[in-house]
Amino acid sequence: MLNYSGYMSPEYAMRWQFSEKSDVFSYGVLLLEIISGRRNISFYNKDDLGLLGYAWKLWNESNIWNLVDKAISESESDSKNEKEIWRCINVSLLCVQEYANDRPTMSTVVSMLNSEISDLNTPKQPAFTQAPLIIQDVKNTDSINDVTLTKVNGR
Repeated sequence: MLNYSGYMSPEYAMRWQFSEKSDVFSYGVLLLEIISGRRNISFYNKDDLGLLGYAWKLWNESNIWNLVDKAISESESDSKNEKEIWRCINVSLLCVQEYANDRPTMSTVVSMLNSEISDLNTPKQPAFTQAPLIIQDVKNTDSINDVTLTKVNGR
């Protein structure tokens, strides 16, 4: 099983390789966090899916509006704003593609978000969605091999 958290691109998390599209991946995760109102690092649901897996599941079920934070969905009710929210979700899923070559460049992301590109590609299955997450509460984890676990919180 895969224990993934944060904003690391698959090429960095798996092979310690950084690509010019690693930041695009991180931006996609950040965009999903904004849309959902939830942090990727602490997200979980009844299916043990992380935020990316949950977003992908809802996208495939044509139920993506369940991902949107109620603070956004309740305040933005006209059809123009709904199209913008859908566009943001589509772009975020394009940004978190498993392979760097499948991700757009950052300049293309900006163009897509500004509606300069009208026909968006359909996303493929994002990275880190196939295996359930291993969720551990660091405070309640006993180490049997004398390894110290540190919980790191970003700013």
